[in-house]
This record gives sequence, structure tokens and C-alpha cells, in this order.
Amino acid sequence: MAGNSFGKAFRITTAGESHGPGNVVIIDGCPPGLELSEEDLVGDLNRRKPGQSAIVTQRREDDQPEILSGVFAGKTTGTSIAILVRNADQRSRDYESIKDLYRPGHADFTYDRKYGLRDFRGGGRSSARETVARVAAGAVAKKLIASEFGGNVFGYTKQVGDIKATIIDPTQVTLEQIEHFADGSPNIVRCPDHSAATSMITLIDQMRRESDSIGGVAEIVATGVPAGLGEPVFDKLKADLGKALFSLPAVLGVEYGAGFAVATARGSDNNDLFVSNGDKNSITTQSNRHGGILGGISSGLPIILRVAIKPTSSLPRPQPSVNNEGEPASVRTLGRHDPCLLPRFAPMGEAMVALVLADHWLRWCGQCRRKNA
Repeated sequence: MAGNSFGKAFRITTAGESHGPGNVVIIDGCPPGLELSEEDLVGDLNRRKPGQSAIVTQRREDDQPEILSGVFAGKTTGTSIAILVRNADQRSRDYESIKDLYRPGHADFTYDRKYGLRDFRGGGRSSARETVARVAAGAVAKKLIASEFGGNVFGYTKQVGDIKATIIDPTQVTLEQIEHFADGSPNIVRCPDHSAATSMITLIDQMRRESDSIGGVAEIVATGVPAGLGEPVFDKLKADLGKALFSLPAVLGVEYGAGFAVATARGSDNNDLFVSNGDKNSITTQSNRHGGILGGISSGLPIILRVAIKPTSSLPRPQPSVNNEGEPASVRTLGRHDPCLLPRFAPMGEAMVALVLADHWLRWCGQCRRKNA
């Protein structure tokens, strides 16, 4: 299947299905000498893995990564890095009764139309299970950008249904706020506005009890990104970030900076005015409505993106549909699914943003580093 690779200088290729033996990623382009171990990958994989709380899918996976190549004596060698994450808790029998039916909101129909056959077990390649490989690769990219230019990428739940978090300054949000409440208990919805988080958890649990699901918005923030990353014209940083995030399952919208609010703004209000302390190295802007990207190239200010995520399509309630012969049918999905995708989305979004930044950093190094040294 084409389209399983992403990136140019820092390039990943993934393979695997929801109910297959496992998911694997091969990373090409990672420079030699980066300290890397399986432990470096575990943190983000744990934040993504199923079964972590009562408001996510109850599929149980340990998601322990195995680095198969590209690392020796605790450091990357510069050759291809292969990482495997095995599947352990597949329940393919849950899908036998609906293997010939088209689930509303899923890729069953479109995969059949494209390939003439499909892996019906848990959605096969179209399942979000494949993102485990992306998160593993993203953890490597995060470590690379942190070591190269002090880059940091973090994400959190901004909205669930009509419940919106109040975040005064996204750049000041901490991982501790995202992962824990003030008393130290787990923040299972990963919203740093703890008052809103409590309401979100209640709403998601209500959806679960009603055999329904709910959508929302995640916010992804990248700090420490130097000015100059991005390529004109088709590989603009915003274009690659958009593609990266849209490639994730269930993503239906992406915006950065002021986003769709610019549609009603005047240019005199929307422009971010340049200021400096009198030397070129201090040039910046008074505000950041441009979201850290101007002309498709990073400006040196934080990159702030928001991602709209649809409600989970798999529902344990009957829905009218058709089978693969076009005959009327009723579909009820028995598999284990998230009533809301937001609690586990943050590490997925972070991974894709980090992969883009690592890729564009290496491309900048190859073309411009000597000139700007």
C-alpha cells in the first residue's frame, strides 16, 4: 500500500494492522550519536496506550517498544532505526458478525472500493492502532529536536463537546498540569484547566453509559523552534504540519495561530508588529496571531495549532447501514472503543508535529546552516 512513509530528511515508514502481530516503524535520517533507549519511548507510548482509564477503550496493551536496529551502545548509529510494538489483546471474534457490513463513519466502504478486499478485524490498517508506531517515532524526533535546538512539543485537550478549557497562555502550560490534578491524581482527560477537565470527564462517562461518543479539540504547542524552518512553496512548514495532523485518524480540521478567526479580522488588527531591542538578533513580534509561521517559514515564536477530532464512529448501539451487496442491514460494533478520542490524542498530535520539525531542521541544516553559522 502506497502512502506509508512520511518526511524527507527525517523519514519514517510504518506497517501494521489493528489485529495483526504488531506495528513497526523504520526511521531513516536520524543523525548518529543521539542517546536513545527503549525507555525514551515508553513515556509517550504509555500516554497513548489503551486501557489507561475508565473513559478510554478497555483493550489492554502493554505497548513495550523493541528497538531492533540503528542503536548501538546506547546511541544512534546513523543507520535505519527499526522499532516494533507487538499487539497482545486482539479480539477478532468481535468483528466476525459485521465483516460484510459497512460501519457508518468508517473506512470499510472506501477500502473495499479501492482495493476490492479489506482486513475487517478492528479496521485493519485504518484503525488508530497504527498510530502506536508514529508515537514511537515521534519520541525519537522529540529527543532529536530537544538536543539540536531546545525544541519542545506538548499537547492537551482544549475542548470536549461544548465544554471549553480556559487557557490564558498555551506556552505556560506544563506537562504536570496536563497529566495530573493538583492533588496528584491522574488527569485522565489531559486538560490543563482542571475545572473544565472535571466536567469533560463527566460528559465522556455519560457518553459511554449512553453507548454514544463525543468529539472535541486538541491544542498542540511547539516552543524553542528557531526562525527559518520551512520550504517555499509546496513544502511550507504549515503545509507539512497540516498534512501530518490530517493524516491522523478522526482529524477533520486543523488551524494554527488565529486560525479561522482571521476571516472576520481587519489587516490592521491581525498583523503582528515587529519590534527589536536595536539589533537584528532581538527582532520579534509584539503578538503571535501568526502562530509562529510567516510565509510558510517558522518565525521563532511558539507554533500553536488546534485540531478538531470527530466523535468515535464505532458505537455499541444499532445503526442502520448496508452490507457489501447493497442490502439494508443493521450494524452494532462489539469491539472495545473510546467514547472520546481526546484523552489519548495528545501524544499522537505531538508525535506528528515533532516529526515535521525534525525533518525541516535537518533540511535546514543541509541547505542553510553554513550560510547562517
